[in-house]
Amino acid sequence: MSRVNLLRRLTRAIMWVVLVGAMAFAFLPILWGLSTALKESGAAEGFPPQWVPRPATLENFRQVLIGSNLTRYLWNSTIVAVLTIVATLAVAVHAGYAAARFTFAGKNQLLFMILATAMIPGICILVPVYLLVTGARLHNTYLALVLVYTAWQVPTAVWIMRGFFETIPPDLEEAALIDGCSRLGAFYRIILPLTQPGMAAVGILVFVYVWNDFLIAYVLTISDEMRLIQSGLYLYVTAFGVEWSKLMAASVLALLPPAATFVLFQSRFIQGLTKGAIK
Repeated sequence: MSRVNLLRRLTRAIMWVVLVGAMAFAFLPILWGLSTALKESGAAEGFPPQWVPRPATLENFRQVLIGSNLTRYLWNSTIVAVLTIVATLAVAVHAGYAAARFTFAGKNQLLFMILATAMIPGICILVPVYLLVTGARLHNTYLALVLVYTAWQVPTAVWIMRGFFETIPPDLEEAALIDGCSRLGAFYRIILPLTQPGMAAVGILVFVYVWNDFLIAYVLTISDEMRLIQSGLYLYVTAFGVEWSKLMAASVLALLPPAATFVLFQSRFIQGLTKGAIK
């Protein structure tokens, strides 16, 4: 075996070790949470901890699904996430197109200022946001959550969509205009379908952000019927301790929608890449 082949095999072996280690680092907490969710309440706090629950039970899942408002929290998060994705894309696709195609004074400075707003920590402006929402009498409503989340995600989404629009040749629009299509018609019928990868990426980012947010959801909702999933999970942390088995069962159920959404958007992402400008 030559020295070059030996070096290649050694490099490949190291790469596989690193990948397996990264996968283990990512999946071990999930497997531990699933193991805890399948344990009885007393066994979850036992020492030494057991990876394989004996006996395994689905009682925790039954209790969080039937004996609590977890399904309501999941439904609320789904509604808010979907509406936020629609609102964010409605703003980002038009603003991103304008940023990519039109030239005007101060464009780069304006885009930088838009991006800079996304770097402000949420805790810094939480009080003004709360005062604005309560002043508009929107506290504890879907509309307040959607508006705040949309405002938070639009800057990043605009930059993402701008990058995708810049990869589309302007010749496609010019050909559509020559054929008698209006500027808006060329945008909606020719350009927008080619940005499916960008819209899929924005959709994934917005959904994950809304689904995982705790701070805004906890502050802007007060009734149990309006809680989102992350603020609902916090209810399992009580003054008498943490209900670990139920908390992990609810957390495992809360992981399913983002995972399913990612798989769905991934297929759309690949479809957009394969069709793209070739179509």
